[in-house]
Amino acid sequence: MSDANEPTGAVEPDAGTTGAGTAGGPAAATGAAGSAGAGAPSGATTANDPAGALDPAGSAPGRRVRVVLVDDHRMFRTGVQAEIGQTERTGVEVVGEAADVDQAVTVITATRPEVVLLDVHLPGGGGVEVLRRCSPLMADAERPVRFLALSVSDAAEDVIGVIRGGARGYVTKTITGTDLVDSIFRVQDGDAVFSPRLAGFVLDAFASTDAPPVDEDMDRLTQREREVLRLIARGYAYKEIAKQLFISVKTVESHVSAVLRKLQLSNRHELTRWATARRLV
Repeated sequence: MSDANEPTGAVEPDAGTTGAGTAGGPAAATGAAGSAGAGAPSGATTANDPAGALDPAGSAPGRRVRVVLVDDHRMFRTGVQAEIGQTERTGVEVVGEAADVDQAVTVITATRPEVVLLDVHLPGGGGVEVLRRCSPLMADAERPVRFLALSVSDAAEDVIGVIRGGARGYVTKTITGTDLVDSIFRVQDGDAVFSPRLAGFVLDAFASTDAPPVDEDMDRLTQREREVLRLIARGYAYKEIAKQLFISVKTVESHVSAVLRKLQLSNRHELTRWATARRLV
């Protein structure tokens, strides 16, 4: 389901549609006319909201929030768009989409949304790399771009990594449409939002004086080496990793050798056990 071959650029939904739109265009244009579902009846239903009445507490009548979706799975982006992107009902206007790090930085810079829904694992460096490259936008006092991680992963290392990078919250993909809309508006207001179980990871990492705040072994690895490590641990073949990360098989082999050397491991089986013990898989 990866969008490894998706053309570079944002996806702006056509007026009155709830799909992902057409890939390959330039950075998304803004404006209510492009909002998904703008012409949909108010009683329309969604999969997770059968009553068709997404009415989160944070979404006051007439309030709007501009959002960019960043996820490398086109089907998932389409589902989120259909679930929350009916602006007249939810107040959420999806102004752009991206499937990898470079696309994400381009679209976010061009559209300047209030909130970015950011997947953690992305081709090109992951969500942490998007946060690093967008740090000036997050620091803008007048028009800050805020990030909410939305990921299938509930690994402590992933949660802590994006929060250290500047994300305002982290929710998993099991969240309902109503709760996701509420979380988006809360992040727009500057609140920190977490799925209940994940908040403990952040408290442990930032409040505890007993445990070191960073993993020294992981710090030895570059961001790209961490990506390769996770994919190797998940059982991907070198060719699959190369396709996913847009690099050559030879480059994958070089990264694997570097990871094994830095972690003082002998083979990919030891590497998998090492990654599993740290809940990186």
